[in-house]
Amino acid sequence: MLEEALEHLVKGIVEHPDDVRVRARRIRTGRVIEVRVHPDDLGKVIGRGGRTAKALRTVVNALSNGKYVRIDLVDLEEAR
Repeated sequence: MLEEALEHLVKGIVEHPDDVRVRARRIRTGRVIEVRVHPDDLGKVIGRGGRTAKALRTVVNALSNGKYVRIDLVDLEEAR
């Protein structure tokens, strides 16, 4: 559910919504959600001073029912 909510929010922000990829994986302490966007959209997702990224993290943490969730924002061209 968190991945779908985050994907919906990010697609509303970016200019290339078809390039948005959200993938989650479990870690020992919780979950990591990786959001990949078009390189031109990375600045929009991060926002001025990181405000947009912080807001996205706040929403996801509110939906996570107190469980640890980390969100990584990367562009599609970054090496895996």
